[in-house]
Formats: sequence, C-alpha cells, structure tokens
Amino acid sequence: MEVLFRDLSQRLRQDWRPPQGPRTPRAFRCRCGRPVFFRNSFCLACNTPLGYVPERLALLPLQPDNGAWRVSGEPDGPRYKNCGNLESAGCNWMLPADDPAGLCVACRLNRTIPDLSIEENRIAWRAIEGAKRRLVSQLLALGLPVASRLAGAGGEDVERGLVFDFVRTTPGQHVLTGHADGVVTLNVAEADDAFRESNRSALREPYRTLLGHLRHEVGHYYWDRLVAGSAWHAPFRELFGDERHDYAAALQRNHEQGPPPDWAQRHVSGYASTHPWEDWAETWAHYLHMVDTLDTALSFGLHARNLEVDIEPFAPGVLAQDDPDFLHFLNTWIELTALLNEMSRSMGQAFFYPFVLSAPAVRKLHFVHRVVTGAAPS
Repeated sequence: MEVLFRDLSQRLRQDWRPPQGPRTPRAFRCRCGRPVFFRNSFCLACNTPLGYVPERLALLPLQPDNGAWRVSGEPDGPRYKNCGNLESAGCNWMLPADDPAGLCVACRLNRTIPDLSIEENRIAWRAIEGAKRRLVSQLLALGLPVASRLAGAGGEDVERGLVFDFVRTTPGQHVLTGHADGVVTLNVAEADDAFRESNRSALREPYRTLLGHLRHEVGHYYWDRLVAGSAWHAPFRELFGDERHDYAAALQRNHEQGPPPDWAQRHVSGYASTHPWEDWAETWAHYLHMVDTLDTALSFGLHARNLEVDIEPFAPGVLAQDDPDFLHFLNTWIELTALLNEMSRSMGQAFFYPFVLSAPAVRKLHFVHRVVTGAAPS
C-alpha cells in the first residue's frame, strides 16, 4: 500500500483550496486518540459518547453535564442534547440544550417518514437518514441556506425552506422520487439495494444511490432558491438551455426514446439531456459528489506514490472565464478518480466513477461552482 500512496494528499492541499483543507471534514478522533467516523455515536475503543455538532462541522467526544452534554475538555463550553431520532434513525447530531425543538437541523427537514411499526420501513429509514445527514452536513459546510419549511420546526423558513417526504408505494399510491416547491419526495423502496439496482439496470444508468437521489433533488430546490429570477438566470439559459421548454413533454420523450446518441458531448449524464432543469440537477449532484469525495480524501490524508495513470488534464481554455482554483480542483478530481477506478477493478467491482467529462459539461460544473460560492457567506 505504501507503494501506491504518497503524494496525493500533498497535491490536493497544494492544488485545491490550500488554506482551508477539507470544507466538510470526514475524519475525526476521539479523546482517546483513536479514529472515529462521521456516523459514530460512541467510540468503539473507549466507549466515549460522540456527537456531531453541525455548528462546528465536527464529530466530538462528549461528557455528561446535569442531564445534557458538553464537549469533552470544554467545561465552560455550550451544553447540548441529543437529537430525538438518535435511537430510531441512528442520528448522532446534537442541538443546543436550550433549543425548544427536539430534532437536529437535519431531522427538522422531515415532513413525512414511513410507518416505523413496519420493520422494513425502519431499516430503510435509517439508511435514508444516513444519506441525508451526509448531504445536509455538506450543504451547511458550503454555506448554502438550509432551513425547514415546517412552521414550528425551529429555524424554519415557511416561504422558501426545504422539507422531505419519505413515502413508500402502496396499492393505492405510486410514489415517484422528485421535487416540487421545496418538497423533496423519495420513494422509500430506493433504500433497498435490490430494488435500486434493478431500476439502475432497467434505466441503463451507470450510477444510482440514495445520496445521489438526494443530491439531485435538492439541486432542483437550489435552482429555485439561487438561480430563478436572479442575475444567474440569463447565463444559466445560455449554458443549459431555456427551462421554459415543455418539461412534461421532455420527460415523456426521454422515457420513450432515451437520451440522444451524442449526449456525452454536452452533459454529465444521459438523463441530464432530458431538459435544462434536469441538466442543472444532474450537474449540481455531480459537483457535490466531486467536492465531498475530495474532502474525504483530504480528511483522511490520502497519499499516492508513483501514480502511473495517463491523465490528460483540462487546460485553462476549457473554462469560459479564468479560474485556476477550479481548474486545479477539476484536474485533481480526474486524477483521483482514475486511481480509484483502478482500485475498484482490483476488487472486481464496477467503476468508482463511471463518467467521462466533456468540455461543455466542465463549463456547466464551473457554473454550479460559481453559483454555490456566490451563495456562501464571505
């Protein structure tokens, strides 16, 4: 392994946001010094309770304090309480001890959850919530607006907030995953690996995951929040196309005919060719995939020695405007995924990253990057 890994961590730090390191840290340590992970609620080495504090974007060791918690080693620090979904959904997120809400910032976004008296739903919901917490932690780290649409949920934005409906198809109700007016709906069956893989194969998709679904659907939400009616709207149409084209007709055409043969020359995925809205949502999800994967690599100090992968980097001319930081980020991503694809092959698995980016797709990714960084507080 030492032969494979050496320089990538250093190169990531040099090539991509060197002063910051990972925007969303994914590697943490307990007070005992052992590594702990984003999903953990206690240290497996010393049994210290752990909690994710979203304000600090960190998983931290806890110590009890009169019915609440403080971060270990911070006796004068803020007091916290557990999210009400700790037992039912495995939510390890914390909220201020005096917060009247019983749910953390991520769980407050739930409007509908499946019937938890059914074992199948309990298993599915825990998987869905795990993916959603990873999504929400990234949205918070990127400085994007994250507030519940539900009145009384705490930190709500009833007019422009976001909520999730996790619903299972029943004989009288067929559930389609999608977004409308700040409401993201997810078919609970997507948490079942066999169901999801069957759909992926039937639709000839190279990639289909819970996290991918959630990132795609919130992309529609952030189009409404950040692009529609803003200064970004006109340049969006120049790059992605006019979203006023008949959306229902576009979906029907894609269902009947599939993507055009040359879709890869302009889009990040075949489905992105359906309509400008879907092109944006697919590109948005793709951007979040890239950022989180590189953040994870940085968090764990991933190194590469003798990286013998023939990569043709994108040149500055690929972007509509000069942005060396983004170009470094892009080329580092290409290099990292080439390595990870080879590692996947060594395990007999499908490609880690089954996509090839064209120049037009790169310009769309850069547009998403500019919108995201423009939305973040300075």
